[in-house]
Amino acid sequence: MSYAGAMALQQSVYAALLADTTVMDLSGGAIFDALPPGSVPGLYVSLGSERVRLSADKSGRGALHDLSVLVVSDGAGFGTAKALAVAVSDALDQAPLTLSRGRLVSFDFRRARARRTGDAREIEMWFRARVDLGPV
Repeated sequence: MSYAGAMALQQSVYAALLADTTVMDLSGGAIFDALPPGSVPGLYVSLGSERVRLSADKSGRGALHDLSVLVVSDGAGFGTAKALAVAVSDALDQAPLTLSRGRLVSFDFRRARARRTGDAREIEMWFRARVDLGPV
């Protein structure tokens, strides 16, 4: 197994979100790889957790990356957060994700969870990427 494609995948997902005009407009440009120090905007997108496991066979090395993207809103309801989450999902579904290391075989939406966290609303979306890292 190899974690070698993780940084390339993260960079590609982050770049795709920054490049999408709808995501940028709805989030006000608040798209984070890591939350900034101090206070955060009332609505933002953040890259979240990642789980990686072996996905190799005799033809080559590879890994399955389950990664999350969070949409967080301090709004009273879920409407604004859901509109942004739909835009994020659409952006990643349609993005030609190109990796600087390895080859992206597939990138698919897996699941989402919308919940209240204190005074905020959070939508956590999980995506699965299969990254091929070349011959064994």
